[in-house]
Formats: sequence, C-alpha cells, structure tokens
Amino acid sequence: MRSLFVVSCAAYCLLAASLHAADRAPRLPSVLLILADDVGCEPIGCYGGTSHATPRIDRLAAEGMRFDYAHAMPVCHPTRICLLTGRYPFRLNHPGWGSFPKQAESQTIAHVMKQAGYATAVAGKWQLTMMNRDPHHPQRLGFDESCLFGWHEGPRYHDPMIYQNGKVRDDTAGRYGPDVYCEFLIDFMERNRERPFFAFYSMALCHNVTDDLKEPVPFAPSGRYLSYHEMIESMDRQVGVMVDALDRLKLRDNTLILFTGDNGTSKSTIATARDGKYIYEKVVSMKGDEAVPGGKGELTNLGTNVPLIANWPSTIESGQVVDDLVDMSDYFATLAELGEGKTPAGVEIDGRSFLPRLHGASKAAREWAFAEGRGGGHFVRTQDWKLYNDGRLIDMQNDPREKRPLAEGEGGADAAAARKQLQAALDRLAAGG
Repeated sequence: MRSLFVVSCAAYCLLAASLHAADRAPRLPSVLLILADDVGCEPIGCYGGTSHATPRIDRLAAEGMRFDYAHAMPVCHPTRICLLTGRYPFRLNHPGWGSFPKQAESQTIAHVMKQAGYATAVAGKWQLTMMNRDPHHPQRLGFDESCLFGWHEGPRYHDPMIYQNGKVRDDTAGRYGPDVYCEFLIDFMERNRERPFFAFYSMALCHNVTDDLKEPVPFAPSGRYLSYHEMIESMDRQVGVMVDALDRLKLRDNTLILFTGDNGTSKSTIATARDGKYIYEKVVSMKGDEAVPGGKGELTNLGTNVPLIANWPSTIESGQVVDDLVDMSDYFATLAELGEGKTPAGVEIDGRSFLPRLHGASKAAREWAFAEGRGGGHFVRTQDWKLYNDGRLIDMQNDPREKRPLAEGEGGADAAAARKQLQAALDRLAAGG
C-alpha cells in the first residue's frame, strides 16, 4: 500500500508539474492581417505621404517594422488569389474575375491556420465569388466565420448589404460598413481570446463605391460619396479601432499585426452621382513636394509597390525600416511558419517566409519579387533592377517612374549582371520552376 501511495504521489506531482509548465508555455501568436484596398505607399504618412493624416498606421510603423519593397499584383483579384494560396496566379491558370480555382479551395492559408488550431474569420471584401450564388464560399476556403459585403449586389459603405456567415443581415440600415466589419472582427477576437486566431480584415476602404447597380448607392451624410482623402483618414481610424480593441482585450503583445495593400492607389474615385451618372475625380497624393498620381492597374512601381507594416510588441523591435523584398505569395509561407501549420501536401508554394526577419534573425530569403498584370504582362525585380517579360530593364534607383528602359548592352556591368539574373528567374518561371 505504501509503495502504491508513493507511486500515486509521484504521478500526481509529475502531472501537476506538466500542467504548470503548460500554463507557463506561451501559446502560438494570433494574427490580424489588414489588407487595405487601392492604397499604395504614397498616401501613408510613414512612407512620406503628406496629403492625408494617418497617425495610427504611422504609429504601428514607428513601434514596429516598415518594409519598403513589398509588392502586390496591380489589381485586387489576383492579389487575393496569391495571398490566400501562396502561389502566383498563372500557376492556377489565371482565375477569372470573381472566381477561385476549385482545386485550391482546401489549400488556402485559412485552412492551414485552422488545421493548426487557429480560429479563423474574414470581414470586408471577398470578391472571389458572387455571394448571392455561393454564400458559404468563405467557409469552404477555411474561414470559420465571415462578414462580407455583397460584391456588385449592394453598398459597401453606407447602408451596406452584408452577408454574415452566409446570410444577409437585416440590421445595417443607417450603418457605416467599415464600422460593421470592425465590430464583427472585434467580437470574433473577444470570443476566441483563449486560443490563437487568424483575423483577416480585407478592407472595403479605400475602393470606390459600387457603380454598376440600377440605382446609385447611398451617399455619405455629407450628401456625396467619401473623397479619397476622407477614405484614407477613415481607413486609419479603423486600423486604430482594431489596435485599441487588442489593447483592451490584453491580446496585443501576442498578436502579429500586418498592414498592407492589394495594389497601387486608385487613379480616380467617384465623387457623386447626378441623373444616374457617376462623377469622377482624379486621385493625386503629395509625397513631400511631389504630386503622385494613382497607379492602380499598372505594372509600374505606382501600381505594385504597396505598404507593409509589421507590429508585434513582444517580438518586433520598434523603429525598424527594412529593404527586404516581399511579394504577395510570402504571406502564406510566413503565417504557416508562424502558426506551425503544415502546407498542403504535393503543392509547391511560391512564397518565402519573412518570419525570421520579424524575429530579428536574418533578412528575408527572397532574391526577386514577381507581379503579373492583365494580358500576360509580368516582371521580376530586385530592389535596384526590374525586368519585364518583354525585355525592358529598368534602373529602379535612378528611374523609379520607369520612363526610360535600358537597351540591351546599356548601363554597364551592373545592368548586364542584373539582366542576366532576372532573365534566369523569368526563364525558370516560364518553365514552371
């Protein structure tokens, strides 16, 4: 009996020690991924923008890490395909607008995170299907919960039409869509505060209002639509609301916040509607003394260079500015490594994880970044050089607006070496490598 008592006590002590160690072991970090819509670098204060006030985003950068060489596709749909799958859109046969490849539905980063034990949610813009035809599409792609506006069905801003978990909400009259998306995600984070979560805030801001309905969508309280300036400042406030919620829930230290954009800034925005016709105004942001037009849709720097800010108080040292190359495929690899998730079997990911850079260990491994546009155009680039598939080589440090491509043999030894390196990358991509 005494031996049995001793063994029982020992077993109890071992179990107690194990439970105590588990209590002390840090859990996997949560993730808040914020993807702004139609926002390049130049509207953001910490990237030199002077037209708009963005104090909350600037603070995230000041207290975290700013990337200067992050790249997206020049328009929104292929960016989202790439972000969710970790693969360049051409690998998936360039999915058509408003669609998602069936074979990849079970291979998204949301599924990877979910299988690793994360709660998953998305709010705002979806655009990967028409929700009235497939309202549970986000769930098939790995999101436990969703709160998304009806793309090409109704408003996204004032009096928004919103599908929540596959059903149209009936309580959004008089509401401002971005407030609804934030409230949904904050509630999701609060309900899942005891476990790691992946909250994907796919912002409506700062995209135009829907312009293809029979009747114009509702105006803002001002009697017109929000200007781009107003949308940028509203976007910044929404970011602040999310950060404040993480602070209030005492989740901030162990949550990685990533803020980025889906493509360059809009070239124009809808100001108002008269007699059923929309009135547009150009979008130009000041960067110091330079007037910078929107570049959305272009494969130029203005169309593909986007902000990327990483903030993680317990891990990332404040005030860092880095020149690592990042493209849209890298978020998959980074989050999968962060969450200790397994990438889909038999699927080769284009992304390279930049998690080691966030930990302060080493520079991101990517040697060149890639983006593709409509009509088959695409490029690969380093920080200094950019090569298009039609052979144009750009010296990005001395010609950032890409006004004068260098001819074959022009630019000396540095240009020749860059052309050789980047052409080899294009050749590998063309060969499926």
